[in-house]
Formats: sequence, C-alpha cells, structure tokens
Amino acid sequence: MMAAVIVLGGAGLLAKGVIGGEGAAATFLTGDPSAVTASPSPTGPSPEELARIARAKKVKALDAALKKYAATVPEFSVAVLDKKTGESYAYRGDEHYETASVVKVQVLACLLLTAQDGGRKLTSLEDTRAGKMIRLSDNQSTTELFKSLGGRSGIQKCDKRMGLTGTTVNNAWGLTRTTVSDQVKLLSQLVSDDSPLSEKARDYAHKLMSTVDSQQRWGVPAAARTGEEFTVKNGWLPRSTENNLWIVNSVGRITGDDVDVSIAVLSHGHKTQQAGEAVIEKVVKTTRNLLRY
Repeated sequence: MMAAVIVLGGAGLLAKGVIGGEGAAATFLTGDPSAVTASPSPTGPSPEELARIARAKKVKALDAALKKYAATVPEFSVAVLDKKTGESYAYRGDEHYETASVVKVQVLACLLLTAQDGGRKLTSLEDTRAGKMIRLSDNQSTTELFKSLGGRSGIQKCDKRMGLTGTTVNNAWGLTRTTVSDQVKLLSQLVSDDSPLSEKARDYAHKLMSTVDSQQRWGVPAAARTGEEFTVKNGWLPRSTENNLWIVNSVGRITGDDVDVSIAVLSHGHKTQQAGEAVIEKVVKTTRNLLRY
C-alpha cells in the first residue's frame, strides 16, 4: 500500500491507490465524498477579440463592395476615421490625386496656424477672405491668402506641422497632390485636442465648414442622417490634361449622438461634375452602411 497527500489549489486531496498488476484502481476522495467538481469550461473570446472579429468582417465586406463598384466607375479612393473608436479605414488610401478646391482646407489651416504663431487674431481682410474661400469656394480669395502665406513653400511647411506626409503643394494650388489618408488626418487635426491648432482656431474652422453655400452641400453630407450635423469642403475641376474630364472631391465630418467620423473621397476621370458627385455619394453611403458607424 502507498498513500500520498497532494495539495491542489490550496485544498487537501487524499489519493489512495492500490497498486497491483493489470486492473489497478484508484479512488479519489474529497472532504465531501458526494461532491463532484466539473471541469472548467474553456475560456471564450474576450470582448476585445469579438470586436476585432466583427470589425474585420465589416472591413472585408466593405473592401469587396468598393472593389466591385470601382470596376464600373472612374477611379476613386476613400478614407474614414472614427473619432469615437479611433478606428480608421482606407480604400486605396495612398493613391495620389489632384485636390482641386479641397486644398482650401489646407490653406485655412495654415492661415490659422500663422495667426496663432503671431499671437494674434485674423485681420478683418483675412476673415473675409477665409469665409469666401470655404463657404463659397471663392478662388480669388484663396489665391490672395495662398500668396500671403508664402505660396507653395509656406503651405507645405504648415502641412508638415499638421502631419501630412503624402501631400505635395503646387504653385497652382488646385493642382496640389494628396491622398485620402492625408485628408482625414487633416480633418482630424481640426477637431483633436492634440492638434497644433488651438481650440479657438478649430472652432473657427468648424464654423466655416458647417455653413458652406447650400449649392455645395453634396458629397460627404449624403451619409448624414436626420438630426446629425456635418462639415464639408468640396472640389471640382475639369482637367485639360485628362481630355477635360472632371476631378471631383469631397472631405468633411459627420457628428451626432453616436457618430463622429471624418471622411475623404478623392476621384477623377468623370464625364461631368454631377457624375462625380454621384460616385462620391454612393461611396460615402456604402462606407456607412457596411462599417455601421
């Protein structure tokens, strides 16, 4: 006979074994012989793992939907940044496009940074030009601000401070080249507490971009639902180097009780501006339906 005491999980367990030839038997007793302890169930996925799995399914579905749609229309890219979750999505996020008038958001950000660096408010003339540039997409006002900020090199320096790494400013400002990934990064800098821009500067940008002319509220706003707010800046330009086909772009933000996302869509090769608008609005609605933000 042999007896052994085994300590398991802090409880004494007496193992009394009978050792012989074939048919050896062992009887295990606890303090309560009638108690039967079930084996623990395997631990399932954590809430974080389940969220990642769900997110991956959404991204896969959106990738497939956009790829299918892209086969039927001119070239486009889209990026979405969710401020609430920190999650980002991009379809062809690093492809470069000419900005047309969405570059005016870069000019606005540079104007606000420059004034902030000087410890001053915008002058009355700067305020007037900025309002026309964003709300009406006025080109002359943009050109005057562009020049006063140092032209290409001045805007490029501001872009660097804003974290834009894939954007190259052109002296002809509407031909600046950028990516949707850079554009949502810029949009995030207009709302983030970690932005180089002060809260007052960010509020000013929001005021202008949320009050654009009614004829220019297409694009990103198409994904907004009743009761939600949006900001937007659009760009459109027939390009002589592309047989006068249209560049059509839209950048902006949608906010509400359960949503706070920045969205950028860049595209070109459209036969008309209206055709480009339709593509952009289809794309932003698709991102919302499948990412479920």
